[in-house]
Amino acid sequence: MAFVTEVSLRNITLTDRAIALWGTIKDNFVKRRAYRRTVNELCALSSAELNDLGLNRSMIRRIAYETTYGV
Repeated sequence: MAFVTEVSLRNITLTDRAIALWGTIKDNFVKRRAYRRTVNELCALSSAELNDLGLNRSMIRRIAYETTYGV
């Protein structure tokens, strides 16, 4: 039986690292903005509207976090 293994070594440059870091920062910023927007929109609802959705005010931050970050 024969096995073939291909190993590709790529030099990761400082530019590649900077681009990856910028992408991570940008993704985190977008997620944080979505979280804040969700919290603000849910906080703007009346208690009756939240009750219609099956939510109460103590659940807003958890719901926003789960929705945004998928935890």
